[in-house]
Amino acid sequence: MPVTVLLVDDEPLVRAGLRAVLEAQPDIEVVGEAADGAAVVPLVRQLRPDVVAMDVRMPLMDGIEATRTVLRTVADPPKIIVVTTFEQDEYVYEALRAGADGFLLKRARPAEIVHAVRLVAEGESLLFPASVRQLAAQYGESGGNHAVRAVLERARLTEREAEVLRLMARGLSNAEIAGRLVVGAETVKSHVSAVLAKLGARDRTQAVITAYESGFVAPG
Repeated sequence: MPVTVLLVDDEPLVRAGLRAVLEAQPDIEVVGEAADGAAVVPLVRQLRPDVVAMDVRMPLMDGIEATRTVLRTVADPPKIIVVTTFEQDEYVYEALRAGADGFLLKRARPAEIVHAVRLVAEGESLLFPASVRQLAAQYGESGGNHAVRAVLERARLTEREAEVLRLMARGLSNAEIAGRLVVGAETVKSHVSAVLAKLGARDRTQAVITAYESGFVAPG
């Protein structure tokens, strides 16, 4: 089954470019387009895409609010990649905090765009982990968020789960974590699932944001 994608951007040329790049791949299908975040929820419910590639800045509803709305109102929501012009942008970090699974630069090369969609759809790696760390260092509260720190304390992660979370924050995939810890891939998958459940995180990006903002992992 192909990975299905919904494109959301107020610039028709950007949507056309993304569609051309993605539809050139045999395992990716663009199922719809929207020009503003306000149109996302009805289209997600109708088309049930696996991934939404969404501009972070739009005139009526931006990508941050659209992400929050999708995750709040849609059962079994899609993965969300916010698309941005600038990498070190507070809007991007706020979108990640709101629940986006990663971000993508509009100037990205075609191979990077395709890789991002596939990676987010699989959900077993963090997209651009070094950039996420930089964003957390620049815009996150770096341990000063008491509410987030309380979430981590209540989670009561085991020693192994804590180790897995640290490796997730460094951007290691499940396979890489398995190699580092000398355990099976299924064991790592179970640990990752346990970490997400205990933190109340929908995916590894949200778990890593929690790790940074609680001070559990230093973002620098």
